[in-house]
Amino acid sequence: MKTYITKSAKNAKNQRMINEALAILESVGIPLETKTERALERMALCFLAVASVTDDWAKASVKNFYKTWDVITYVNIHFEENIPSGSYDDIRRKDLKLLVLAGLVVNSGEKQSAATNAPTRGYSLDENFKNLIVNYGSKEWKIKLQAFMRNRPALADILSRKRDIAQIPVTLPGGVELRFSSGEHNILQKKIIEDFLPRFSGGSSVLYIGDAAHKLLHIDEENLRKLHFFELSHDELPDIIAFNAVKNWLFLIEAVHSAGPMSEIRVHELKKLLKNCTADLIFVTAFLKRDDFRKWSADIAWETEVWIADNPDHLIHFNGSKFLGPYHNNKE
Repeated sequence: MKTYITKSAKNAKNQRMINEALAILESVGIPLETKTERALERMALCFLAVASVTDDWAKASVKNFYKTWDVITYVNIHFEENIPSGSYDDIRRKDLKLLVLAGLVVNSGEKQSAATNAPTRGYSLDENFKNLIVNYGSKEWKIKLQAFMRNRPALADILSRKRDIAQIPVTLPGGVELRFSSGEHNILQKKIIEDFLPRFSGGSSVLYIGDAAHKLLHIDEENLRKLHFFELSHDELPDIIAFNAVKNWLFLIEAVHSAGPMSEIRVHELKKLLKNCTADLIFVTAFLKRDDFRKWSADIAWETEVWIADNPDHLIHFNGSKFLGPYHNNKE
C-alpha cells in the first residue's frame, strides 16, 4: 500500500488506517498532491471519524451525524490526537471541505436550518460512498470502485477545469500564449502586454512577467543576463520587463491594483540594482482606471510614465524634458 504519511509518530494501527483512508480518497478523485502531510493526516482522521471507523472499514456507518466537536472528540480519543475543541472551524473549512464538495460527506443532515458556519451542523457519509468503502481491502473492492466512479467526475478534474476557466489568456509579442491566474492585478497585466506594449514600446520583447499567484510566470534569463540585469533570484523584480533592442530601452513596469507604484524610493532602488545594466531604463506605472491613478498620483516619481488601461492611447508623463524615453543623470 502507498504510504502518504511518513512523519507520523502514531502507533502502527493508526498509521495504517490513516494511509488507507487517504488511499480511498485518492481512488475516488480527491486531489491530495497540493496538501502538506499534516493537512492530509487531518483530512484522513476526520474522514475516519465521520465514518465511525477505527480499525475495520467494514464497520463504516451512516447512523451518526457528527457535529464538528464530535469529530474532534472522536479523533482525539481514537487516534492519539490533542486537537483543541476550539478548532471546529478548521474541520469545516479545511479538513472536510473537499469531501463535502465531492459529495462523499453529507453536511447538515441533523440541523438543516443551521447557518453555514454553525458548529452544530452535522456530518455523515453519503450512503453510496459508505456502501463502497465497506468493501475496502476485499476482493470486491476494484469492482465496487469502478461501479461507484462510473459517470462520476473526479473532484480533481472538476477543480482543474474551474482553475482553467478562471485563468486569463495572454498573448505575448510574437504569438506566445500564457495563462495568468484570475484577479484584477493580472487583468491589468494582460492589458499592459496586449495594449500598452504595442502602442508605446516599439515592438519590445517581454523578458519577465510576474503573476499574482505565482511570482514568476515568464522569464527570459538569457537576454536579461546579456543586459547585465541584477541577480534573477532577487525579489525586487517589477511586474513586467520588456526590451526594445533597436533603441536599447528597458521598460520596467509596475501594474498597480492595491500597492506598488513607481515611487521615488522604488525608482531609486531599481536604479541601484541596475547600475550595471547596459540598457536605458524607462519606468512605467500602470493602472486599470483613472480613479486608481488618483489614489496613487502623489506617490509617482518624477521622470517616470503613467499609463491607464481605460485610456490606452495616452500617457501621463511626470516631468517635462521628454515625452517617453530614458534619463541619463541630468545629461538631457
